[in-house]
Amino acid sequence: MSYSWNWGVLLETPYLGWILSGFYWTLVVSIFSWVIAFLLGSIVGIARTSKVRSLRALSTIYVEVFRNIPLLVQMFLWFFVLPEVVFVELGSWIKRDLPFPEMWTAVICLGTYTGARVAEQVRAGINSISIGQRNAALAIGLTPGQAYRYVLLPVAYRLIIPPLTSDFLGIFKNSSLGLTIGLLELTARTRQVSEYTFQSFEAFAAATALYVSVTYVVMKLMAVVEKRTAIPGLIALEAK
Repeated sequence: MSYSWNWGVLLETPYLGWILSGFYWTLVVSIFSWVIAFLLGSIVGIARTSKVRSLRALSTIYVEVFRNIPLLVQMFLWFFVLPEVVFVELGSWIKRDLPFPEMWTAVICLGTYTGARVAEQVRAGINSISIGQRNAALAIGLTPGQAYRYVLLPVAYRLIIPPLTSDFLGIFKNSSLGLTIGLLELTARTRQVSEYTFQSFEAFAAATALYVSVTYVVMKLMAVVEKRTAIPGLIALEAK
């Protein structure tokens, strides 16, 4: 029995709307998750390089916990377990009154999970800068906080643009796990189209094209950013 191809089904109502809606929610979850991951990862990464032992210990615990527990397990913990272990009022609000609980759960889960990876990138970027720059910043009267803000972080972020790009793309692709808690993102909507039309190849080909397109655009944009922010002598750019 041969497969009956029908690419036109992707343009029919409501299937086109489903795919576009899933793509929209994938982008929303990815962007919000990345904001959390970048901010949280930056704070934890800085703490990992601090001279305060307690800060280093707490940040290390965070990284080891969130980096070593499978993402799917964390997704289930945030969605199914957290509302049951917090205060009753808070748990009831999360389960009954929180708008878009699946989306916010996915955002927090992906943000905290990827934040651990970003923290390691930030730590590596800061530690790759020679100790002389930190000492010079302190010698001219800057506080440790100002040394990070004006000297260390501007250089570190430029050095770690490629791995940060990879982490964002990881969030974008990992957002598909949101379907396990009921989030109707791109993969979930694609499965829905497949189940309603039995045109699985067309539906998943469209989803693949959208994933690849976003990945390609982000990679190209960040390549331009990396080139324009390159620090001579510290970043070796590919010869064109």
